[in-house]
Amino acid sequence: MNARFLPIGIQDFEKLRKGNYVYVDKTELVYDLTRTSTPYFLSRPRRFGKSLLLSTFEAYFEGKKDLFKGLAIEEKESKNADAWTEYPVLKISFGLGSYERREYFHSMLDYILKENEEKYGIKKDSENPASRLGTLISSLYKQTGKQVVVLIDEYDKPILDALYTEFEEQNRQDLRNFYSPLKDLDKYIRFLFITGITKVSHVNIFSGLNQLNDISLNKQYSSLCGISESELEKYFEPEIEALAVEQEMTVLETKEKLAQMYDGYHFAYTGEGVYNPFCLLKCFYGKNFGSYWFESGTPSFLVKTLQNEPLALSNLVNGRRVKEDNFKNYDPDSKNMLPVVYQSGYLTIKSYDHERNLYTLDFPNREIEEGFLNVLLKKFVNVPDDDLGFAIDNICDALFARDIDKLLSIIKAAIADLPTVVKKDMCENYYESVTHLIFRLTGYRVVSELQSVAGRSDVVVATKDSVFIFELKMDKGRDFDEVADEALRQIDFNGYADRFAVSGKNMYKVGVVYSSEGKGIVGWKVVENKD
Repeated sequence: MNARFLPIGIQDFEKLRKGNYVYVDKTELVYDLTRTSTPYFLSRPRRFGKSLLLSTFEAYFEGKKDLFKGLAIEEKESKNADAWTEYPVLKISFGLGSYERREYFHSMLDYILKENEEKYGIKKDSENPASRLGTLISSLYKQTGKQVVVLIDEYDKPILDALYTEFEEQNRQDLRNFYSPLKDLDKYIRFLFITGITKVSHVNIFSGLNQLNDISLNKQYSSLCGISESELEKYFEPEIEALAVEQEMTVLETKEKLAQMYDGYHFAYTGEGVYNPFCLLKCFYGKNFGSYWFESGTPSFLVKTLQNEPLALSNLVNGRRVKEDNFKNYDPDSKNMLPVVYQSGYLTIKSYDHERNLYTLDFPNREIEEGFLNVLLKKFVNVPDDDLGFAIDNICDALFARDIDKLLSIIKAAIADLPTVVKKDMCENYYESVTHLIFRLTGYRVVSELQSVAGRSDVVVATKDSVFIFELKMDKGRDFDEVADEALRQIDFNGYADRFAVSGKNMYKVGVVYSSEGKGIVGWKVVENKD
């Protein structure tokens, strides 16, 4: 049996093909996209193969047909009168380094332009990056007589790296100026493809190129990056079988666990979902179901967002319903970070309401949910890192044993005081959100703001044999008993427990009272209804 090489971290198409790595053939979609001169934009999370996709375009437009032997595009090109036509290709990538410092951004711009100038023997004519880009495109057209292919990878990294710093606006302005020649030189451009994590408003690349086709939510190209279920079955049968043997599972159980951990990304509201390719390949290589996406590093922008936008907690943890505009474009002038969080891969499309034009966003899979909630919890809960896992295990044990006093005592200790990043007027939102986060990490089914006929319950946790309904109240200077009794009456009055009445499970209604002064849990009352 020939050795199979998994292309973990390989972003160069030529290296992948010459090294005989397993390649999931995306070239039919590549061919379809290259038939016109329409400029394209594609947003995808990190570690999803955007750079490899651009490298594939680069090899195709440079006419390297030997690299495409046996792939779908080979047959397509055999019917094309202009098969394997070579074009000059400008490759611009901001993938390397961190752009928190403006000086680094400027030095990287110079390096990228210098590399392309030397590749084609074009003399630097200015210190202005926009002027140099314009000269490159127009000179290549005159030099070769052919239109130019422009590939821009991670165009938004200089902006995301500089979020909440003094350089964010400056980097955005510099990018706006740099990309400005693209519109005026459209007649010299054969193909323009831009990738990034998020679509940032107020950048000339979008406001200037009115004809730019954003295919980020297009069903036809939803699997352009990532690995679909059918591709998993087609290309990775040996790896699935080897993983099953190592984990002492059946092949069916292994596929189900792979889907639970790494599948679930939907970049259109219909059609096949995709697996995160990096995590899937790492799992196959190590023959272990690890949390590989977060092991590769938590993006700094996520931590910055959590530090600067604590109110966003409740919007991220439980099936947010939004219109497309709310998560498609990041507007730096607003405080809505949902587009950045969604397009970074922490949330994905779960469903779509055609009648109301509403998308439901939630965590794509268990790996992302656990990793994201851990990041949130460590940021907002006063539990030492070494004790966090132990505390969650204790909460699981308490839920299993139906020991609510032990359960809430652990949570009380964890959120004794508000963190400094949360203001006192936010404490109601904070306590509800963090309580939800803690429960979500247990692995039990948890729902916040569960809708009933008469109202919405705060947090519901369901185990195999029990249902716990928590109503959270702030004391606002009132007596504890008065507030706790009010919480329990609200559970009954609004019928929060009615939907579980026929489940045959033990029912626990819990009124939890929090301090409006930011001092955590005041106390709780429990009513138990055994079936």
